[in-house]
Amino acid sequence: MMPSKPFHIVLVEPEIPPNTGNIARLCGATGTVLHLVGKLGFSTDDRSLKRAGLDYWSEVDVRYWPDLETLLKAYPSGRFFLTSKKAVKTHVEVEFREGDFLVFGKETAGLPHDLLDANPETSIRIPIFGKVRSLNLSTAAGIVLYEALRQTGCLTDRK
Repeated sequence: MMPSKPFHIVLVEPEIPPNTGNIARLCGATGTVLHLVGKLGFSTDDRSLKRAGLDYWSEVDVRYWPDLETLLKAYPSGRFFLTSKKAVKTHVEVEFREGDFLVFGKETAGLPHDLLDANPETSIRIPIFGKVRSLNLSTAAGIVLYEALRQTGCLTDRK
């Protein structure tokens, strides 16, 4: 069952084309809106970006923003969950609602520290065990999005 209000994945300055392509494919498969924010580390014509998304780009609602501030102002009543390995709460400790925004930072630096420090109540992390420092961006997006879909009862297959 598709959510009545789509979820939103926000990628702030993504750097690696295949990650963005994989996330675009995830968005197409779930009816999620993809927001690309700021300076991208690749051209949207990049061959590896298109290859990772395969032929599903027509299924993706992609929106471009010059910066995160402009996006936040465009959705003043939006709920924005900021992902960071430094957050205290995990992604299963929050209650997602349809229409929420799931925000991911660039692969090499994550989200700005001042943004996370100003929003501890909406900063979330995925638990990681062992010595691995972080998960792949597209893996992390899939984990958080599917938890949000599960919580809101949107995982019933339409077929």
